[in-house]
Amino acid sequence: MGTKYRSIDELPLTLRVEDLMPILGIGRNTAYELVRSGQIRSVRIGRQIRVPKDALADYLSH
Repeated sequence: MGTKYRSIDELPLTLRVEDLMPILGIGRNTAYELVRSGQIRSVRIGRQIRVPKDALADYLSH
């Protein structure tokens, strides 16, 4: 199962943690650990965790 996005420009403004899995080629636990540990910046909106697109770009640029 591949990702439906071809470039970071096509990503929505915010991503669900699950959206990181196919983009980064990682599993669910790893995606949540990256967010929980602060390696990928996230925001909480109500009970949901969202990852800003620029936070993903920052992570990938390091």
